[in-house]
Amino acid sequence: MTDPSPTVLQSALRGIACRCPRCGKGKVFGGFLTLRPNCEVCGLDYAFIDVGDGAAVFTILIGGAIVVCAALIVEVKYQPPFWVHAALWLPMVLITTLLPLRSIKALLIALQFHHKAQEGRLVGRDST
Repeated sequence: MTDPSPTVLQSALRGIACRCPRCGKGKVFGGFLTLRPNCEVCGLDYAFIDVGDGAAVFTILIGGAIVVCAALIVEVKYQPPFWVHAALWLPMVLITTLLPLRSIKALLIALQFHHKAQEGRLVGRDST
């Protein structure tokens, strides 16, 4: 049977593997970044998911830091012409942003599920 309350590490590993945050077996994505409506194994409804632009922001910041540090090291050490920088770093930007994007988005989804995160509400206030 599935573990009803996975640890944070289990949830994170399920997220990185792009698997269902509850059972760890079903797939989260139907396309590259398109979410499935629910888990095909345990039936978890994915309507709770709202990671917004968080995955893109984390991916850009991490990938950007890697590429900028590498570009600075290459520039200081070898001082290549600008076309070499373009040939090296444009593909590197694509690799460091597109490859981890799915896993980071699924990780945020799994952590959102684990911590039961939801939209903030004001207690004791009516919406009128």
